[in-house]
Amino acid sequence: MQSFRTELENPVVEKDIIDLEKKIRAFREGKIHDEKFRSLRLARGIYGQRQPGVQMVRIKLPFGKVTFKQLLRIADISDKYASHNLHLTTRQDIQIHYVSLDRTPQLWAELEQDDITLREACGNTVRNVTASPTAGIDPLEPFDVSPYAHATFEYFLRNPVCQEMGRKFKIAFSSSEADTAFSYIHDIGVIPKINAAGERGFKVMLGGGLGAQPLLASIVEDFLPEDELIPYIEAIIRVFDRHGERNNRNKARLKYLIQKIGLTEVLTLAEAERTALKVKRYVVNRHALTEPSIPAESTFNDVTINNPLRYEQWLITNVFEQKQPGFYGVYIKVPVGDIPSDKARKLVALLEPLVANEIRITQNQGLLLKYVRKEALPVLYNGLTELDLSAPGFDSIADVTTCPGTDTCNLGISNSMTLSRVLEDVIYNEYEDLIYNREIKIKISGCMNSCGQHGLAHIGFHGSSLKAGVKVLPSVQVLLGGGTVGDGVGRAAEKVIKVPAKRATHVLRAVLDDYKVNALPDETFHAYYDRKTKDYFYQLLKPLADLTTLTEDEFVDWGHQETFATAIGVGECAGVIIDLVATLLYESDEKFGWANEAFADGRWADAIYHAYNTFISSAKALLLDKSINTSTQTGVIKEFDNNYISTGEIQIDGSFSDLVLQINKNEPSEAFATAYLQQAGEFLNTVKIKREELVQS
Repeated sequence: MQSFRTELENPVVEKDIIDLEKKIRAFREGKIHDEKFRSLRLARGIYGQRQPGVQMVRIKLPFGKVTFKQLLRIADISDKYASHNLHLTTRQDIQIHYVSLDRTPQLWAELEQDDITLREACGNTVRNVTASPTAGIDPLEPFDVSPYAHATFEYFLRNPVCQEMGRKFKIAFSSSEADTAFSYIHDIGVIPKINAAGERGFKVMLGGGLGAQPLLASIVEDFLPEDELIPYIEAIIRVFDRHGERNNRNKARLKYLIQKIGLTEVLTLAEAERTALKVKRYVVNRHALTEPSIPAESTFNDVTINNPLRYEQWLITNVFEQKQPGFYGVYIKVPVGDIPSDKARKLVALLEPLVANEIRITQNQGLLLKYVRKEALPVLYNGLTELDLSAPGFDSIADVTTCPGTDTCNLGISNSMTLSRVLEDVIYNEYEDLIYNREIKIKISGCMNSCGQHGLAHIGFHGSSLKAGVKVLPSVQVLLGGGTVGDGVGRAAEKVIKVPAKRATHVLRAVLDDYKVNALPDETFHAYYDRKTKDYFYQLLKPLADLTTLTEDEFVDWGHQETFATAIGVGECAGVIIDLVATLLYESDEKFGWANEAFADGRWADAIYHAYNTFISSAKALLLDKSINTSTQTGVIKEFDNNYISTGEIQIDGSFSDLVLQINKNEPSEAFATAYLQQAGEFLNTVKIKREELVQS
C-alpha cells in the first residue's frame, strides 16, 4: 500500500491517521491478529461489509450537523473512494460503501480538511452524539441543546475512559418534551429543562437500548444542572467500563449491567467515581458553535407550481415556522436515506441562495433545512421536485425508516430497503389521507438488532426467516405498539407474529384498515392497540402466517430475483474481545506509552486512566496463562488477587485491588499521576518477567 499525503494542521488527528496506516500495514504483513485489527478499525469508523474485501465507512457528524461545504466534500469522497452514494443513518451519520481498506487513511485525511472525522464512529466507544434536528429553531425548546451535544462529543472524543469498553455507548439530546431524539432508548438521554430560578438543566434518562431485547431507560434525574451533565456522563461511563460485561457481547450494554446489579448500585458506583473525575463541573460554552449564514432577502419572479395540491400537502407536512419569526424549517424526505453524490451537489447548488448553510440529518434518515424565508418556499419546492426530493409526508406513516439490511450489512437476514419503498407506495397509493398522520411510525430492520428502530415503531418489521418443509423463505417479524410517549417516556413494540416477507404489505393493510374502522374518535394508535390487546392483532394477522398457501414468488425476497437463502455474517457493531496473551502485553506497552504522553502534556486525568488500563491489560494477560478469562475488569482485579497475589506468585505491597483502585479514591493531581504511573510501570515490568518465566518453563 502507498503512503498517504496529509496537509492537516491538527497534529493529534494527523497522528491518528498515520497510526491507522501503520496498523493496516502491520495487519497486511500478518503482525496484528485479524480480530484485534477489527476492533482497531471499527474505532476509526471502518466497518466490514457483507461483500468481501470492501468496507463501509461511517462518517461521524455530531448531532447531525453538516455544512454545504462538508456535504460537497463527502460527495467528492464518495466518488473518489466509494460507490457514488451517501447513506443517511438513524444516528445522524453518513455512510459510504465499497471502500478499499488500504485507501481509508487518505480518505480520512481528506475528510479532516473540512473538519469531518471517522474517529469512534463504530466500535466499543461513545458513538455519535445525537440530538433533535430542530435544536436551535424548535418553537417548543426551553433552550438550544446543540452546544451541549457538541461539548459532549468533544469531551469524549479520544477520551481514555471510553476507548475500549465492553460495548458501544449512545447519548442523545432531545430539544423538548416531545423527545424527538428518543432519549428513552439511549444509554444516556437528556431533555432540557429550566427550573423555577430560571437556571438551565436536564432531565436524565439512563440505561435504555433497542436491539434484540429492547429496554426502556429509567428517569434518574428530574433536573441536573447544566454544568454537572458532562461529569455525570463520565462517571456513568467509568462504571460501565469497569463493571460491564466484556466476553458475551449480547449482554455487554449498560442496560444489562443495570439488570445485573441494579440501578441503585450503578448510581452508587457512579457517585464513588466523582473524586477521580477530570472536572467536577463543566461549563459549556453556549456560543461555541458558529451561527449558520442566513440567506439575504430576495425577490422572486412569479413561480408556477405544476401540482398545487401536492404543494399544499408539502407545506402542511414538511414545513414549519421556526421560533425565529419570519423563518421556516423545511424537511426533506429522503427515500431509504440514500442520496447519490451527483444529486447531493445539485441539492447544495439549489439550497445555497435559499436556506442557511447548515443542514441537519434527521433520525428518520431525512434532512432539515433552516432559515427559509416564506417567499423562497415555492422556488425551493420546485427545485426539490426536479431532484425528486419534494415528497410530502415527512415523518408521517408514509415516511418509513429502514436500515441497509441485506444490501450491505453482514447481519441482514432479509431485505429492508426495497420493502420500505413498497410500504411507502402502499400508503401513497391507497391511504393518501394518512400522509398527514405524524403519530404512527413504520420502521424496518433487516435483522433483530433494530438499526432501523423497529423496536420503537407503532408498526415495525424486522428481517427473519421461516422454514416451509425443507425450504427456507424470507420473513418478517411484525411488531406493534411502540413509540414515543413524551418527556423521557416511551414504549417498546411488542412482537405479534412472523409472516412471509412478501406478505408485509398485507399486514400493513390489515392493521390500517382495522384502525380506520375500529379506532374510537380521536383515539391514538397506542390507546387503540392497548384496548384491542396483542392477542387481537395476533388473531387478525394469523391467516397471513399460514404457510400452506405459499406461492413460488414468496421464496424470493423483496428486491431479489434469486431464491432466498440465509447468509448471515459476523456482526461488527462493536469490536470482538481477543484473549491473546502476547497481544494483551503489546497493548499494555502501548497504553503505558499513552500514559506517559498524556503525563508529559500535563493531562493528569488521562495519564491516570491510561495507567489504569495498563494494570488491567497486564493482569488479564497473566490470567490467560492460567486459562482464566473473566468477563469484567472488576473480575480481572479479583481473580488476579486470588491467583497471583494470594498465592505469592507475584508480590506487591498489599492487594492488587488496593493498588489498582486507587484510581477512584484520589483526585487526578500531578502528584497522584506521578505515583500511579510509576506503579503501573513497575507492575508491567513484573508481569513481563513473570510471562518470560512461564514461557521458558
